[in-house]
Amino acid sequence: MCAGVPSQGGVSGGGCLQVINNYLDANEPASSEARLSRMHFHDNQRKVDYVLAYHYRKRGAHLGHGSPGHSLAVISNGETGKERHGGGPGDIELGPLDALEEERREQRDEFEHNLMAAGLELEKDLESKSQGSVFVRIHAPWQVLAREAEFLKIKVPTKKMYEIKAGGSIAKKFSAILQTLSSPLQPRVPEHSNNRMKNLSYPFSREKMYLYNIQEKDAFFDNATRSRIVHEILKRTACSRANNTMGINSLIANNIYEAAYPLHDGEYDSPGDDMNDRKLLYQEWARYGVFYKFQPIDLIRKYFGEKIGLYFAWLGLYTSFLIPSSVIGVIVFLYGCATIEEDIPSKEMCDHQNAFTMCPLCDKSCDYWNLSSACGTARASHLFDNPATVFFSIFMALWATMFLENWKRLQMRLGYFWDLTGIEEEEEHSRPEYETKVREKLLKESGKSAVQKLEANSPEDDEDDEDKLTWKDRFPGYLMNSVSILFMIALTFSIVFGVIVYRITTAAALSLNKATRSNVRVTVTATAVIINLVVILILDEIYGAVAKWLTKIEVPKTEQTFEERLILKAFLLKFVNAYSPIFYVAFFKGRFVGRPGSYVYVFDGYRMEECAPGGCLMELCIQLSIIMLGKQLIQNNIFEIGVPKLKKLFRKLKDETEPGESDPDHSKRPEQWDLDYSLEPYTGLTPEYMEMIIQFGFVTLFVASFPLAPVFALLNNVIEVRLDAKKFVTELRRPDAVRTKDIGIWFDILSGIGKFSVIINAFVIAVTSDFIPRLVYQYSYSHNGTLHGFVNHTLSFFNVSQLKEGTQPENSQFDQEVQFCRFKDYREPPWAPNPYEFSKQYWSVLSARLAFVIIFQNLVMFLSVLVDWMIPDIPTDISDQIKKEKSLLVDFFLKEEHEKVKLADEPAQRSQGGGNRSRRSRAASSAPSGRSQPGSIASSGSQHTNV
Repeated sequence: MCAGVPSQGGVSGGGCLQVINNYLDANEPASSEARLSRMHFHDNQRKVDYVLAYHYRKRGAHLGHGSPGHSLAVISNGETGKERHGGGPGDIELGPLDALEEERREQRDEFEHNLMAAGLELEKDLESKSQGSVFVRIHAPWQVLAREAEFLKIKVPTKKMYEIKAGGSIAKKFSAILQTLSSPLQPRVPEHSNNRMKNLSYPFSREKMYLYNIQEKDAFFDNATRSRIVHEILKRTACSRANNTMGINSLIANNIYEAAYPLHDGEYDSPGDDMNDRKLLYQEWARYGVFYKFQPIDLIRKYFGEKIGLYFAWLGLYTSFLIPSSVIGVIVFLYGCATIEEDIPSKEMCDHQNAFTMCPLCDKSCDYWNLSSACGTARASHLFDNPATVFFSIFMALWATMFLENWKRLQMRLGYFWDLTGIEEEEEHSRPEYETKVREKLLKESGKSAVQKLEANSPEDDEDDEDKLTWKDRFPGYLMNSVSILFMIALTFSIVFGVIVYRITTAAALSLNKATRSNVRVTVTATAVIINLVVILILDEIYGAVAKWLTKIEVPKTEQTFEERLILKAFLLKFVNAYSPIFYVAFFKGRFVGRPGSYVYVFDGYRMEECAPGGCLMELCIQLSIIMLGKQLIQNNIFEIGVPKLKKLFRKLKDETEPGESDPDHSKRPEQWDLDYSLEPYTGLTPEYMEMIIQFGFVTLFVASFPLAPVFALLNNVIEVRLDAKKFVTELRRPDAVRTKDIGIWFDILSGIGKFSVIINAFVIAVTSDFIPRLVYQYSYSHNGTLHGFVNHTLSFFNVSQLKEGTQPENSQFDQEVQFCRFKDYREPPWAPNPYEFSKQYWSVLSARLAFVIIFQNLVMFLSVLVDWMIPDIPTDISDQIKKEKSLLVDFFLKEEHEKVKLADEPAQRSQGGGNRSRRSRAASSAPSGRSQPGSIASSGSQHTNV
């Protein structure tokens, strides 16, 4: 069987172990040399670039007890030997599971045969047990790597290196000083040792091999590039037995294969001095002990690819930008602490001599009370409700703009160093669900038989417009999406309303008991916030699963479209879920209460809740801080650390309890593909981005009410960077390297949040805080231009005799008889011609609030646009280097072409040196026709120059 197949690996000793496709007996003793390498085939020469894993189950338990050496023949051409099952198919009647397993085996055989036809080399173990897992190791030889690298237009370094020069002498000195100061913070990786030299890069071309510095073909393409090339082949290889399924993703979706992944570069915690990129990443990046160091972004990109490299670069920049905002936030908070004794309104509220008698907070059971009893709340509110928070809001709006502009610049800089400039969008293959839907549509609409239609439905046909799903095909999915999203948003609002009802009823119940009456507000606020937090965490997980399901029923064609739609749905649902309780406290609580004698009731006897005497800003701060800190702590410690460990433990227990024969090699050192198979599969960056985007909203949207939000975000992110790093290095299978120029739709979401935060903070300052009422009073109603008398100005009078029957306080214990009580609002007094109507002060404050929102929004937007205009998207030095690189590339091309032509002409001149003049003249006269010959060297050289 081996003789008729060309072997790229060579045949040794007349055996068949080094042909293109190797099946190896697991019980066969291997040489010690082969066992030393866990990243290569058993010949210890060919590198494993990719691994396919599947689970098999044989027909009949007795088959597993035969000689494993005779249970499966060596495959070299995609076909099996006669001794595969030890008997003919008719010897044993196939059951449903056996028939399904046989069908999957045939599909795997065809797919692997097609991979070999594409030039890949395969190796896998014998199926020697009654059931178990098999790993198909894939190696891409040089011919395949070169062909695919040219097809994918992969940029590779040329022989030419040049120095990246800094700007002027001042810039050089400043850069040198920064480098010296930051040297203890730099990770000890090779990429950081010499970052002033760069290779000219050019898309790989087999016709221009002389441009590249190819010293060793096996090491020219790094492991990430090799696995990326193999993955591209796997994605486009078809399997006709599986309904013309295109690609490995479809086969995994149909359970033909269980997993497909590239190998990690060895173990991260192996003893000894042998170093690999994974171990280096773990030591210099993925440990909490190196939290103070910069990230080795170039090494991350080299190991995981550009997409993951850009995520960690973005996360690093975001974390570093949180440092100045944290410092300013702490200064604002300390300013509030320092000026708390000078705050006149809180002094007036705490002054017992003023004796503001306030109206009851609930019907019947609540008594009149003195405003001075709320002294602590008023003083605490000043910590966050002071003039400094206004300037901090403006600063944070400009901070968000600065962050986005600097990210665009860093993205361009990384794109230049990583050779991402000018790369084309890679062709994306259809998703398995899309192919299935199209196939079902064709079979439904066509009068052909299923077999005829499947034969006619070639991969090329899938690209025709006729075979694409129309809006009519997608309408049910779109309708279900719209209805489901509206239902989920309504569910979120219903839960918020339910918590409001809980607060109202609990406050009323606690007010009936004298022992709990004094702590009603604290108890209700704390328990309600905790309930909100638990509900948010639960709904977060539910909404993530729902968003994925809704995106699947839309049937997007490509993975990129699927990811973008999933991100938009998940972000919308999680945004509403996280911020609905905060929006309620900020803009709705206390706005629809009514007034004494004409309160608004939710249910019979239950009034709408009011803000605290010092305003709702303090409660907004409590709500925001608990939800933000709770999400970060619980999601980081439970969901990101605990859940993966539980999954890994479950997988380990499942493997141990799985029935089957004991593995004779179980005590031996496991191979790298076994170790990687036990890790969690990589599912994308969406959860990581989503967590940070929601946090970005907490930092920017309501920062006027909680200036310490950037501090807590910074502390969280210092841990988050190392947590994500450890997860990628130690707990996940190695992701496929994906080339991309930017972070995609996430930048648009960030930009939208940044603009939305300007509006939200304007309304928080204008509506939720007392900043505007204080300004109006100070400059329009104060007799001496100070805030003395402000509290009395904001309180209206109510004649207690006009309380509705049955709402008066029962058994009032108040010290004195009350004729008038006070409530916080701008209304006419009872003795006015229009009692309890909105006063002139109310309309003055309302107009001032609206004017502030308009002025604040336009001012900040103008400053943001100004910052955007002042900071160019492309750094000047990078723009100059890109131009310089193009010029150097042209010069390098011309030089290499000249050298090539010169070397080719020297032998020709020596061979013609002995001829006479007439022969040279005849040769010269025939030169034009010679240059037109396709095989001439001159023609070859000119073609390269033109290219």
